[in-house]
Amino acid sequence: MANPNREGEFLLVVLRRPLSGSCKQKIVESFPSLKVKHHIIGEGECDDSVTQAVTRAVLHRVTILMTDQYLPNPDDVARLHLVHVARSGVGDLIDHPLLHRGSVTITTSSGIHGPPIAEWVAMTWLVISRKFLQQKEDQMRHRWSQESARGCFDHVNKRVGIIGYGGVGRQVARVASALGMDVCVLTASARPNPASRQHRGYCIPGTGDPDGTIPSTWHHGAGKIALHGFLSLGLHHLVISVPLTERTHALIGEEELTLLSRHAPPGPKPYITNISRGQIIDQEAMVHALESGQISGASLDVVYPEPLPSDHKLWELPNVYISPHASSYGVEYLQRTTDVLHENIVRLSHGELLINVFDRDKGY
Repeated sequence: MANPNREGEFLLVVLRRPLSGSCKQKIVESFPSLKVKHHIIGEGECDDSVTQAVTRAVLHRVTILMTDQYLPNPDDVARLHLVHVARSGVGDLIDHPLLHRGSVTITTSSGIHGPPIAEWVAMTWLVISRKFLQQKEDQMRHRWSQESARGCFDHVNKRVGIIGYGGVGRQVARVASALGMDVCVLTASARPNPASRQHRGYCIPGTGDPDGTIPSTWHHGAGKIALHGFLSLGLHHLVISVPLTERTHALIGEEELTLLSRHAPPGPKPYITNISRGQIIDQEAMVHALESGQISGASLDVVYPEPLPSDHKLWELPNVYISPHASSYGVEYLQRTTDVLHENIVRLSHGELLINVFDRDKGY
């Protein structure tokens, strides 16, 4: 792969938000020979209009592309060898022909979302367990009453099952562990030894579970048997943190929700948190489980479809918290995705393996 210190290397940045001066400066100072062009995608702007702003003459020079939604025609970027996607995965870009050109390496921003998403997860749990909304309502009424605090509970010794143990799952585990919870995880492949449990992707320093030592039990398997065994562990919380693939589509359905509920420990029924993609849970089955009390509630940063129609039943359920696929948002986002790109450009210059490489066979 090309060396970014070599003359002629050209980075094109096409994003919906502008990079800060510090983001660009970090790359420019590290690689003074690297030419950089930055285009901000306007509201409602399509690929064709981007192409008008970023001409073919420019595209023919591009060797590295950083983008969150725009991908050029493969015929226009013959020199391109690296695409960095400023998202956790490639998402709806997966069928674009550029992603299937073998000479182009695709990297993602997986790993940067852990802190904000884990904070969102903990926030939704604590809003419920500490009856925050009820006490806020008392405040707005100028009412001093401890009645609304009755029935509050903490999370010590509660068991959380996390399906998927990438950067986000590991930070959720770190926060849950800090709350005194028992953490169990399920991954598709076996992780039988310490080396296999290490996190190989990008990790913000001081976060996550780099060595994979937080879970008390680590389960594996891509089929129903493994999943059903995991759901039978007596979970208080179930967190969905896997990418959407053909294998994970409708992973949690009526059968799985029934199993989760049946094996619940004494007390409130299990609580589901989905920070992955809405299609991973059978939404109709989940609504039924929520209405029947089979599960106690759900925190949903993702639903299907998105946006959720205004007349959808989920909006009205009192035991559901919905946010508009925004749990990863934060002012730190662009700096961190740029950090991943910077790390990989450093690795390119040293001839080292890149991190967060998109696996075309796995789809993530």
